[in-house]
Amino acid sequence: MTEDFDMPYPQYRCPSCGRDLPLNEARVTVTCAAHRPEDDLAFIVRDAKPADRRAIEEICDRALGEIEVDALGKTWDILAGKNLVAEVNDGLAGLLSLAIDRGTAVVVLLSVYPEYQGLGLGTALLHSAVAWARQTGLPSIRVGVSNDDIPLLYFYQRQGFVIDDIAVGLLVDTTGSSVSGFSGIPSRDEIRLHRPVSND
Repeated sequence: MTEDFDMPYPQYRCPSCGRDLPLNEARVTVTCAAHRPEDDLAFIVRDAKPADRRAIEEICDRALGEIEVDALGKTWDILAGKNLVAEVNDGLAGLLSLAIDRGTAVVVLLSVYPEYQGLGLGTALLHSAVAWARQTGLPSIRVGVSNDDIPLLYFYQRQGFVIDDIAVGLLVDTTGSSVSGFSGIPSRDEIRLHRPVSND
């Protein structure tokens, strides 16, 4: 049985009308490279500071409704991880949270506010995460993505990640039923991807 699942806040923004969209109302649109948004937004990516805690809690609340993430068979506390933030005009616009598990880096959460998506913040955050993993001496970086999250699967594969496992039915087993995810696709499975840190 598929239930409607409303995220606490919109996760995407319509590029045509600018309306913020909840997860189950968002749709994929294919465009040519000439119609990509200009990515000349001024932003910086940096390590999170203790003073960023409230802003990190806010982006977690908007993305997930909590600061704990279930991924790759574990529950991760975002505040206990290595956090990188993207900052626009002195405000947090994106977050990438990392952890170390079994000798590899793990992307626990990557979230960019809808108004800043498609402008290079996610890519810059991920490049910083890969650089951190390399400097830390970790050989690879892993991530788990729900089967419905087509934009995130697209993003990670364009960044050199490859699928190495699918935990079939994991999300159903965890929640007791499938929920309506991106574009109304039932969220059932966790797709696990990885990439070496040496090819960035």
